[in-house]
Amino acid sequence: MLKNDTLIRALLRQPAPYTPIWLMRQAGRYLPEYNQTRARAGSFLALCKNPDLATEVTLQPLARFALDAAIVFSDILTIPDAMGLGLYFVEGEGPKFERPLRNEWEIRNLRAPDPHQHLRYVLDTVAQSHRALASEVPLIGFSGSPFTLACYMVEGGASTDFPVTRTMLYARPELLHHILDVNSRAVTAYLNAQIEAGARAIMLFDTWGGLLSAAAYREFSLRYLERVVAGLIRRHGANAIPNIVFTKGGGLWLEDIADTGCDAVGLDWTIDIGAARQRVQGRVALQGNLDPAVLFAEPAVIREQAHRILAAFGEGSGHVFNLGHGISQFTAPENVAALVDAVHEHSRSYH
Repeated sequence: MLKNDTLIRALLRQPAPYTPIWLMRQAGRYLPEYNQTRARAGSFLALCKNPDLATEVTLQPLARFALDAAIVFSDILTIPDAMGLGLYFVEGEGPKFERPLRNEWEIRNLRAPDPHQHLRYVLDTVAQSHRALASEVPLIGFSGSPFTLACYMVEGGASTDFPVTRTMLYARPELLHHILDVNSRAVTAYLNAQIEAGARAIMLFDTWGGLLSAAAYREFSLRYLERVVAGLIRRHGANAIPNIVFTKGGGLWLEDIADTGCDAVGLDWTIDIGAARQRVQGRVALQGNLDPAVLFAEPAVIREQAHRILAAFGEGSGHVFNLGHGISQFTAPENVAALVDAVHEHSRSYH
């Protein structure tokens, strides 16, 4: 039994004593101890592929802050790397692939990897982190969404608008659908393997779905998110395993995301959480949605902005406090502490 199951309760919209909080990218470059561990590993990718060091990094934020969950330290691009696309990172430029999917024969030959064989290092990190947490708080497992993975796989790296991918979407939609079909099977198997290894909640990061038109989003992103959610393990042993779907820039399609069958919808900072709660009408929990830039302000401002979001959501359960996207590497750790304390203190009056 979890000693602190507040996150699970909130995701399942069950009564909780306060609003739980965790932060996207909570184990990262804003923490001096993370930078020291990364230096020991030699590179970001080497850190991801070393279960001992990745577990160490997973736990670091919880040693500093009273967070209500840990999230396994990994990267969303582990799946395409396991498919043989050759992931590497360039300092200052982000992820790149040696063999992006440009030719039809490469796309037709794409296969979903066996996570137990090709992503064993991630599953070992999940298992080690789960044991190290000793049931104090739940461990969140995650994956990129099928569409977000496809963006990097086709483009060959990071981009602001993914022109090659979006050209394929309109010029050769059947090829992109093939990639998305393989990705959805890979993501489902990968997330279920994380659950079996000890993850107590799951998050799908659809970082780039918000780039699409409404029609394209439903056809090329939402459809595959729904497929993954439908294939997820919902109970493991005696434990319910809730899931969160987050489309950055997806506020326009909030009702559609809620209809995927997910337990919770992640919100970026561009939507009012109170209005979002009205729109979903209790069908799902909501996660979010403080602008990460607020953490550059003074602690008094951080507390005020946190309280504003709590008040906007209002009374009752079904809210997991988080940022609207990942924490910036330039954030002061003491400001994170101010946020965590403010959420725990101010949220009790709403429960």
